[in-house]
Amino acid sequence: MSGDSDCTRTSPSAGSPSDNELLPDRPKYVCTLSPDLVTKAREELQEKPEWRLRDVQALRDMVCKDYPSLGTCLDDAFLLRFLRARKFDYDRALQLLVNYHTCRRTWPEVFSNLKPSAIKPVLESGFVTVLPHRDPQGRHVVCIRPDRWTPSNYPITENIRAIYLTLEKLIQSEETQVNGIVILADYKGVSLSKASHFGPFVAKKVIGILQDGFPIRIKAVNIINEPRIFKGIFAIIKPFLKEKIANRFFLHGCDLNSLHQNIPPVILPEEYGGTAGKLDISAWNELLLASEEDFLHDFSELVLQCDSSPHDLLVSGDADEKQCDDSLRGMKPQLYYCY
Repeated sequence: MSGDSDCTRTSPSAGSPSDNELLPDRPKYVCTLSPDLVTKAREELQEKPEWRLRDVQALRDMVCKDYPSLGTCLDDAFLLRFLRARKFDYDRALQLLVNYHTCRRTWPEVFSNLKPSAIKPVLESGFVTVLPHRDPQGRHVVCIRPDRWTPSNYPITENIRAIYLTLEKLIQSEETQVNGIVILADYKGVSLSKASHFGPFVAKKVIGILQDGFPIRIKAVNIINEPRIFKGIFAIIKPFLKEKIANRFFLHGCDLNSLHQNIPPVILPEEYGGTAGKLDISAWNELLLASEEDFLHDFSELVLQCDSSPHDLLVSGDADEKQCDDSLRGMKPQLYYCY
């Protein structure tokens, strides 16, 4: 593959740019995309196989030069996730990578001790799972069911941890990096008391991660069985959504035929009018829990070094937290009105 010559790794952060100090050996990247997906990546993501490793090296050099204390993994496969998520725009991919680490640094309630075994109760509740079959566009469907959460059992941040680990597992696949994912959120039975846990501060944090802090392409968000209270929830969420993402929200209510226009019945469980049998969460839970060692290895490389300064990363979330607390007081009446 042309571009192999670009894999010679130098360390821009050590000495002058002319220094040729070799970095430690990294796993050699081997493309696992099918010919059709290679074509799709070229057309939709501006990914050129002949330039792929050159592009990865360019991003690696930018990280070492501009953020030497970021403490990130610099393997080809890892950096490719960020390039694909930003259509091989170096600057935007670098910003996404920095945001990825900033999110982890500024929300310890979510990112401390983040591993599958730590969120086993959430997985067993069925709050989040992944349907066994991809849709016709090759996208995994992430199914979220808030009614499965009992707030007295654990805080909402545990649910967010489970969703995050699910996305981390999915994005390991190059197929998912190219095709993206679809979200199916079932809001059946969501009450006012439960919705009140999802205030503007949490909403802003979660949406910030999904839009600007995680290398995944969310192609559609299908909301099913939403009660009137969802108008209040969406009122909290919408100000933080970019127009492109907002346009990918589809509210189906109880209309399964409307849902089937976006997700075919052949891959849906019986609970959503599909023909794929009962919704089974065990297969995904077993897969995620079996990946414990992978996460321990991957995340061990993602711990920010103690000498990193605010200049190295994006602004801290302290100001945002105060702003969102103020917003929460204004949003609560909307929740009560919609309920």
